[in-house]
Amino acid sequence: MAHQAVADRFREIIDPYEPVHRLGTGFIFTEGPLWHPTEGYLLFSDMPGDVRRKYVPGRGVSEVQRPSNKGNGLTFDADLNLLVCEHATSSVVRIRPDGRREVLCSHFQGRELNSPNDIVVGNDGAIWFTDPTYGRMEHYGVPRPVELGFQGVYRLPPGHRPGDEPQLVVDRYLFTQPNGLCLSPCQRWMWVNDTEQCNIRMFDVAADGQLVNGRVFAGGISDPSKPGVPDGMKADMHGNVYVTGPGGVWVYSFHGELIGKIDCPEMVANLHWGEADWSTLFLCAETSVYSVRTKTKGRDEPFMFARSAARPAAPAGGLAPPPLPSPFRLHPG
Repeated sequence: MAHQAVADRFREIIDPYEPVHRLGTGFIFTEGPLWHPTEGYLLFSDMPGDVRRKYVPGRGVSEVQRPSNKGNGLTFDADLNLLVCEHATSSVVRIRPDGRREVLCSHFQGRELNSPNDIVVGNDGAIWFTDPTYGRMEHYGVPRPVELGFQGVYRLPPGHRPGDEPQLVVDRYLFTQPNGLCLSPCQRWMWVNDTEQCNIRMFDVAADGQLVNGRVFAGGISDPSKPGVPDGMKADMHGNVYVTGPGGVWVYSFHGELIGKIDCPEMVANLHWGEADWSTLFLCAETSVYSVRTKTKGRDEPFMFARSAARPAAPAGGLAPPPLPSPFRLHPG
């Protein structure tokens, strides 16, 4: 299997012949990969299976929670509380390390959210999430009528209290099905993709948290000959954008140039970096979970530095430090 280098700079972030390792399989539809920075395992969702699992290197896959309210997107906050987008409850919830569950939000203007899908936390503690309708459909969620007449992108500001209403940060009719979202390394910009429109939009992040000056960053993310759509999306430390697409993961430069494609045996739904040096890219792909080593790292997120989770910072000028060796290699599970 060879990855596709559209531009030479793609070879600077991944070897075109870097193997993709299958870590576990036999699931229904995997999503939400998330690396625990201090305990060294990969957490991921299986929405149709209504279960959350973890992969521990050298030990394989085990269940963490069943039922999981058909949880989808996952992230940690700076205190390593788990934040979950729940399809079955149309909620964003916080699960503390001791297991306590708190509903952070579930309604907007008195109506139930569609089904929060993907989620990210800013350096200031603000929480951003997308709200398409997939969690109200058979297989991925619980079939039921929608209450809102649009699919939005929301923000929970710093200091948000459980139950407070989220802020709608984009025009309510801009997106058809907003899905993956990610901040730039400097957090001045945010990208949000639309699964049905097959594109990515880039926004300026205003001081009040609104997403302004929206423009199409990349379009035409489709190929009828290969399975895959814009879904999960992440940025690396250089501001390159990685989005799921036909055949695997499509990689764009900060300026919106398609520079390459990471090939995967199954349709990829979401991705995230992990391991101690944050250079292994984990892929949730339909019935399996995969990993592939890269020459870059995921952009800094607050949870990566929780407690003992320190890592070298990039030197001045935004250049990456030399790649660090991983303390272990991942093998097929």
